[in-house]
Amino acid sequence: MNRERKFDLIRRRSEPWDVVVVGGGATGAGCALDAASRGLSVLLLEQSDFGKGTSSRSTKLIHGGVRYLEQGNISLVREALAERKLLLDLASDFVKPQPFIVPCYGWNEKLYYGAGLKVYDTLAGRNSIGRTELLSLRETKEALPGLAEGNLTGGVLYLDAQFDDARFLMAVIETAQDQGCVALNYARVEGFEKDGSARIDRVRVRDIETGEVFLVGTRSVINAGGIFADAIEGLVDDKGVDRTSFSQGIHLVFDQGFLAGENALMIPKTSDGRVLFAIPWHGRLLVGTTDTPLDKPELEPVAFEREVDFVLETCVGYFSNPPGRSDVLSVFAGIRPLIGAQQQGNTSKISREHLVEIAKPGLISVRGGKWTTYRRMAEDAVDIAVAEADLGGGMSRSSEIHIRDLAARRVAKIAKSEPTLADQVTKGFLLSKAEVLDAVRSGMARKIEDVLSRRTRHLLLDAKAASEAAQDVGELIAQELGWSDQRLKEEVEEFRKLAGKYHLSGDRSFTNSSM
Repeated sequence: MNRERKFDLIRRRSEPWDVVVVGGGATGAGCALDAASRGLSVLLLEQSDFGKGTSSRSTKLIHGGVRYLEQGNISLVREALAERKLLLDLASDFVKPQPFIVPCYGWNEKLYYGAGLKVYDTLAGRNSIGRTELLSLRETKEALPGLAEGNLTGGVLYLDAQFDDARFLMAVIETAQDQGCVALNYARVEGFEKDGSARIDRVRVRDIETGEVFLVGTRSVINAGGIFADAIEGLVDDKGVDRTSFSQGIHLVFDQGFLAGENALMIPKTSDGRVLFAIPWHGRLLVGTTDTPLDKPELEPVAFEREVDFVLETCVGYFSNPPGRSDVLSVFAGIRPLIGAQQQGNTSKISREHLVEIAKPGLISVRGGKWTTYRRMAEDAVDIAVAEADLGGGMSRSSEIHIRDLAARRVAKIAKSEPTLADQVTKGFLLSKAEVLDAVRSGMARKIEDVLSRRTRHLLLDAKAASEAAQDVGELIAQELGWSDQRLKEEVEEFRKLAGKYHLSGDRSFTNSSM
């Protein structure tokens, strides 16, 4: 069903939806799938593109959380490890086991981290995906070519899982639609209306593309707005809501040659007490993340210079050939929505658990959480919505519905039907015309950014190359969506301006310091 037909369906619908989900990120998509799996009628609304906010800017891990173990948050780790195993089973097209190496400098470190990760194994229990191993010096060097030796004595190998967050998100939304959900991006919720008993029963929605505003009847609303959950809740009575803390994390992307091989590096303790990862991803090396407190959320956050410097400086101690600013192919920032007040500026110590509550009659708000537990968060939220609004429906089936990479199958079919569509959009740029066409026709992409940042990941993998391909990609989108020449020009300029924020300028160098 295309966008126009969806809006027409919404306009003509006389019955209220069982659930309107506000927010098209991980939590919102999960809520939509969970509710639809129960046989409820579901409308999912996203003000921008699906995953535009936090959900496309993660470290790309489905993991129990080694750092949470060190903080003593056993229940969160155990829950996350169970969800990790479930996602490996249900979403094997996307979620893959990923080996990690913890380098050790001294025998005490090897014993300490080895013992800690053995506890990680124990907590996983029957959900384990592999056992922790102690590595000799030789084995560690072979496992991580490019690792600085210094006084390296060995390492510890453990397993977690990796995925492509934005592409998985779209697959969850497509699966929800297969279950009967209607999903719309660029559809902003601007207010709520109440019935005679002061219960929310209508949602005011604006079509961002046309400016049209209309009312949607509903029996329940789930606020899954992520970093904008407070703002959405504040629309009810036009009052400010301040329930969420914000923390920014950035990632730098390099050529994978800086740390060759299939294993990821886990730096267990940086100078500010965080964990830093260097992970092979789509043929690149993804390094991050930071934890910088913010006063307010932004839809398009930008990395601070001090964050970039911090990541590069940390790399110096662990890479035999440390990358510099000029080696950064892309830099991206994401904002975490955290539960609880900021603790003297140290957001790394705020819980990553989630909170679901009845904010107002007819409105359920979800806050906190992380990608690994998105399904559990969604199930909890829908459970409360069903009880609060007496929605009925069946049991949740989100723990048994498989999530497939249907986009890859569609692209292959398009290319087979017309071989020229298998050609690259731009010479030397690994993106086929078929991928762009599928992103628009079936993937609900409406802008160049949607295609190059989230339906494919080129903006995150090489911002400069993505910028250079924008014109050719835009021309294909224009043909599908009927853009004028002027609209195409504006869209290309808009994307290139955005891509400039993902590309560093200037160069600085750091000297290697002792471990």
